[in-house]
Amino acid sequence: MNNNAKYLKKEEQFEEKCCKRPCIEIKAGNKVCINCGMVLDIHLVDQERRAYSTEEVNERKQTEPRWREFGSRTMLSDSKIDYKGHYLSAEKKTLFSRLSKIQNSLISGIERNFWEAKPKIKQLALKLNLPDHIQETAWKVYALAAKKKLTMGRSIEGFITASLYVAIRIHEFPKLLEEISDTAMIPRRLIIHSLALLLREVLPELNFSYKPINVKQLIFKFGSDLNLPMDVQKLALNMVTISAKKGLSLIGKDPKGFAASALYLATKESNQKKTQSQIAKAAKITEVTLRTRIKEMKKKISLAI
Repeated sequence: MNNNAKYLKKEEQFEEKCCKRPCIEIKAGNKVCINCGMVLDIHLVDQERRAYSTEEVNERKQTEPRWREFGSRTMLSDSKIDYKGHYLSAEKKTLFSRLSKIQNSLISGIERNFWEAKPKIKQLALKLNLPDHIQETAWKVYALAAKKKLTMGRSIEGFITASLYVAIRIHEFPKLLEEISDTAMIPRRLIIHSLALLLREVLPELNFSYKPINVKQLIFKFGSDLNLPMDVQKLALNMVTISAKKGLSLIGKDPKGFAASALYLATKESNQKKTQSQIAKAAKITEVTLRTRIKEMKKKISLAI
């Protein structure tokens, strides 16, 4: 007896045990009797169609639930096919289109704010090559700022960029405000204005500590950008340490200038070919500022010698 005969015989036995008037249909992958509700057999799919592109995935997925990123409601799909693979009638298409519009309109102002901000935070973090934990911290900062209505009447882009920079400083990641401003194409003054509000209103409530970037972090960052050996970077760090011990005040001044000047002096000591313009460009400062910091550091190092 072959497999088909065994299967038919088994199905006939189930139908005999079912009811007097069996009406068998496939529901959710199971063979079910419509009249009595008895599950007769499991219907398995031998081989499913595979999707190799985003368009094929979007066309073929039918039963996956679609959720909004915010709120507890689901998104109604724009698919023209139901979960069984049957095409919807024109009346049902109109019905679901109208239900989708009604559901999309049932949102609050804070959800609209989040829908606009979340993709922008992800996109900016991707451009800056930021880790996921920094992105999560930035979202916590921005979400609380939005809930406290700090974004009302102000630029959302400014708060998004400021939230990312706050998260960078919380986790002490080596990124400059100028880099974020250039990547986001937002003026620095707008970011600084939003940053002040976040530091005053949001961070104390979240118990996050804002840690300004220091000279040591910048030395290793600029040294890596300039492809300098680790010995040169360590020598630059040693020069900053000696200068600070001899009275060089690092407080109240931009640490980028001291890091760049220490790297320039270290390259001269180790015969590395780096010009002042190259180092100033990597540090995003002017050559005048670089020369001024070099003179100050040379005086303190000469005292140590």
